[in-house]
Amino acid sequence: MSDVIIRPLVASDRAAWEPLWEGYLTFYKSALSPELYELTFARLTGGAEPMGGFIAERDGRALSIVHWVMHRTTWSAKDICYLQDLFTVAEARGSGVGRKLIEAVREMAQVKGAFRVYWQTHETNLQAQELYNKVADKSGFIVYRQALS
Repeated sequence: MSDVIIRPLVASDRAAWEPLWEGYLTFYKSALSPELYELTFARLTGGAEPMGGFIAERDGRALSIVHWVMHRTTWSAKDICYLQDLFTVAEARGSGVGRKLIEAVREMAQVKGAFRVYWQTHETNLQAQELYNKVADKSGFIVYRQALS
């Protein structure tokens, strides 16, 4: 996909980002408030948080997004990068755009001095796992979570 442009997400991408974010949330049968959309996008593009994103475009059309979060870890003196919220529109899946976004996050994390990039996906997201199995190692860990009020 040589005609796909991968670039950092910026404040002027709000209109292009929102349908992709909604697509991601819909895929995972989730919904968030408009206020959380605003907060999330501001965090991703404001430069004050240890997080950001990339957007993939072809012919001016947004095809895919990925977000990332840098954070401390007890496993290294270096930070670790959590790749979060990778979403590609249905018609572009399997075209290589997801791989390019993963690579963009990997390169950014390497430049920032991180020691690892990691991510998770739902066990039923088999199409994504086809790609992930080609570009990364499965950790073998199972994720547990507790909601807090």
